[in-house]
Amino acid sequence: MGELFRLLRKGNKSALIAAIVNTIISIAKGIAYMFTGNVAMFAETMHSLGDAANQFFVFIGSALSKKSPTNRFPNGFGRLVNLVLLGAVLIVGIMAFETIQEGYHHILHPTESEGFLINIGVLAFALILEMYVLYKAMKEIMHEVGEPASGPSVFFKSFTHLGRAKPATKLVFMEDLVATSGGLIAIIAVVISHFTSIHWIEGAASILIGLMMFFVVGRVFLDNAAGVLGRADEEMEDKIGQLVMSDPDVKDIQDLAVIKEGEDLHVELEIEIDPSLTIAAADDIKDRLQEKIMAEKGVVDVTIEFDEEDGVMSWNSDSMVKK
Repeated sequence: MGELFRLLRKGNKSALIAAIVNTIISIAKGIAYMFTGNVAMFAETMHSLGDAANQFFVFIGSALSKKSPTNRFPNGFGRLVNLVLLGAVLIVGIMAFETIQEGYHHILHPTESEGFLINIGVLAFALILEMYVLYKAMKEIMHEVGEPASGPSVFFKSFTHLGRAKPATKLVFMEDLVATSGGLIAIIAVVISHFTSIHWIEGAASILIGLMMFFVVGRVFLDNAAGVLGRADEEMEDKIGQLVMSDPDVKDIQDLAVIKEGEDLHVELEIEIDPSLTIAAADDIKDRLQEKIMAEKGVVDVTIEFDEEDGVMSWNSDSMVKK
């Protein structure tokens, strides 16, 4: 039990905050839907409920992925967060289908919903909380990539660096971006339906929200399917390649692979050195490079192999990119 709590403390904080907030929001929206029967509110209830369950699983998965390697699983549990996210998107997919189906039925048989003030009040309350979670996810992205940002700049920079964020943080960001957009769409639909006779607009809003949820499902599925297979991190490969080539004893890089498993990076490196160096000198080079590479954020292990210098450059030392 102590081991479990220790791992949970390492879980993704953005996912935990988002799970708690979306649970509160889904309860509020569900109660409002029971009293008003508003289909746009139903769509938002399903959306928030799916997000809450999804983000809770993400938090658990991100925590368990920090578990140390065992004899049975010597490579560790880094890819567990990707597996959990693949399972989690199924929940969102089911919720999205129900949302679209309910919206379609409402378009065919539009009815005027009641409780205009209740709907607007709950949706506005939920929108404020979702914007808070979205801002926290943006701040987490900037923290993970090591880029300082404050105020309005967080909004723009978070989009720029989204691809470098951890899988769990990326999912929270995307889900709450859709949730915030969906909240605005629902509010607009409720207002139009209340002040005009266009009652089918709530069904259309429900379908649009469902389609946005499916977009998240597709994007997250593709990202984490690649993570389960073990995706190369090309940006980190370039960075580590530059770091390695700056060492005076490294003549060339024969091969460099940085494999991303969940939030962890595994580095495999083959370098060329002067064949006249002693074993002790080569061991010093290995220790020095391992220490530098392990200092990079996210790197959990480094494997270094040596080869004698062949006089042919395999690594472009000017642009620091692999040929």
